[in-house]
Amino acid sequence: MIYLDNSATTRPFDEVTEYMMHVMKDIYGNPSSMHMAGVEAETEVKNAGKALADILKVDPKEIIFTSGGTESDNLALIGAAMANKRAGMHIITSKTEHPAVAQTMKYLEEQGFRITYLEVDRSGRISPDVLAQALSEETVLVSIMHVNNEIGSINDIRSLADTVKSYRPAALFHTDAVQSFGKMRIHPSKMKIDLMSVSGHKIHGPKGIGFLYANEKAKLRPTVFGGGQQKGMRSGTENVPGIAGIALAAKLIYKDFDSDIERMYSLKTYFVRELLKLQDVSVNGIPEHDPEDISDAVRQSAPHIVSASFSNVRAEVLLHALEAKGIYVSAGSACSTNKPSKSATLLAINLPASLLDSTLRFSFSTFTTQDEINETLTVLSEELPKLRRYSRY
Repeated sequence: MIYLDNSATTRPFDEVTEYMMHVMKDIYGNPSSMHMAGVEAETEVKNAGKALADILKVDPKEIIFTSGGTESDNLALIGAAMANKRAGMHIITSKTEHPAVAQTMKYLEEQGFRITYLEVDRSGRISPDVLAQALSEETVLVSIMHVNNEIGSINDIRSLADTVKSYRPAALFHTDAVQSFGKMRIHPSKMKIDLMSVSGHKIHGPKGIGFLYANEKAKLRPTVFGGGQQKGMRSGTENVPGIAGIALAAKLIYKDFDSDIERMYSLKTYFVRELLKLQDVSVNGIPEHDPEDISDAVRQSAPHIVSASFSNVRAEVLLHALEAKGIYVSAGSACSTNKPSKSATLLAINLPASLLDSTLRFSFSTFTTQDEINETLTVLSEELPKLRRYSRY
């Protein structure tokens, strides 16, 4: 099997699954219990929070564990909007956000908030100038994703946050970092990020666990109520094995970070270069570039995501042709693949209508090899002419 759908989920590190099993078997107390079994579980949670805080260079008390990126986004957006609505009812986001943000924005609109959806450029990025023009005295929250989950474009979060803080210092800046944590070095304080969402299963950790970084000065209203765990910001008995798993995965993915990311960029550059040699294939999410030298443009996008459009072939047909050869890819965001609507991201970058249903996402991980890339290219070169010959597109 060649697994190139790592933006949907990743295979957990062996060390993570082994450690989680140990925690499940041996550290099964409730972290809120006052006896020693509870204290051991509580210590596991505290150690995990410290490990993540050390990576981000923040205070451990600014880490709130959640069930994943979706809940982190919901807590950040709804929690911040409701806690700060007396200061204003205006929120800014982009047209290319993950459904966890986009659908939450629709909910907030129903609650009376005014939402501005920013346009992106052809490679899917937000300009600080475009953001500046949208800011107003009523703006209380801005949410811009760091790395786009479909096409891999990178937003300059530091510049965008600077823009917000220079015009509207009291406004909170949130970023969905689900696709960038583990692929980029992120230091929220330096980047002026107030709120940041992360998910465990994108970094070779477990599903069903994530965290929200929340600056201690950011006003948030909880969205889950109960026993008051995590200082009342996210009630519910903590998922101790999951928390242990995401912390270990984060430590492992940043252990050999520079060499892993360099290798991933090399694979992506090679893959994109070879894709563009195939007939009627284009690549999305990278800036305009010299056809003879794509390396600089590739490195302005995320190291692990390649969005490619194949003229005159339906994405679903090509996806299953690759699947028949043991190659697993995606036709878009795994959170919206089964929905009939067109990709908001592809529409936002003005991809030609003829290519909206002809685009696949290939996404790499630390486990991806050169041989797997070569085999994928070979299969594509063999299957595309066949599929186009019989296409009724």
